[in-house]
Amino acid sequence: MQTFENKVALITGGTTGIGFATASEFIERGGKVIITGRSQNTVDQALSILGENAHGLVTDASSMSDIGQLQNRILAYSKCVHLLFLNAGYGKFSGLANADESHFDELFNLHVKGPFFTVQQILPLMQKGDSIIFNTSFVTDFGIANFSVYSAAKSAVASFIKTFASELSDSGIRVNGVSPGHISTNIYSKTGLSNEAVEQTVAGIIPTIPFKRFGEASEIAKTVLFLASADASYIHGATLKVDAGISVVK
Repeated sequence: MQTFENKVALITGGTTGIGFATASEFIERGGKVIITGRSQNTVDQALSILGENAHGLVTDASSMSDIGQLQNRILAYSKCVHLLFLNAGYGKFSGLANADESHFDELFNLHVKGPFFTVQQILPLMQKGDSIIFNTSFVTDFGIANFSVYSAAKSAVASFIKTFASELSDSGIRVNGVSPGHISTNIYSKTGLSNEAVEQTVAGIIPTIPFKRFGEASEIAKTVLFLASADASYIHGATLKVDAGISVVK
């Protein structure tokens, strides 16, 4: 198993779900993490579990003013970042007829504008051999009704993986992505659906998954850390699907 001793990871949206699982796994393998979250309460809760090798920042991954302060805030804790995992995000449903500008801007600011300028801020702290990993989604592989804005935003992320890889090749910084399928996280908490509607949605989805179950956040975390490790030293500009084959198996 690849270890990450003397390595530091910055994980956006690291207080719950995939981000938290990745932070926990990174620490278990000897590294230190900086996690971000929107509220002091969720950051403190995560840190109480992650322990002394974790540091937390309360920051909005979609806010340009917060992103503009990110580099200096990280420098107060670490002079370098070896893994940047751009994970912060959530999905929201809206049909074409009902989507408004605020819905569009919310998702594009969080999933597209925020990650772009976060990379810009953190790049000066990275060097040859380090990794940038984006969290995209299987929704980029086919059309899902009422998910057009979220899918478009994640498609932009998929494009960043390729274009950033091209731009950063000479620097030796590898850029890759992980594309999760249906994962047991709190992703539905921001959709506006009631608990009953979420349960019905999940019940309807499970039969469509080749393995007939949702994936676990830890399964995505292990993929992220593989991509960040020396074991993946020749993987660049790639997106690994971790979706039980739902995007290709019928």
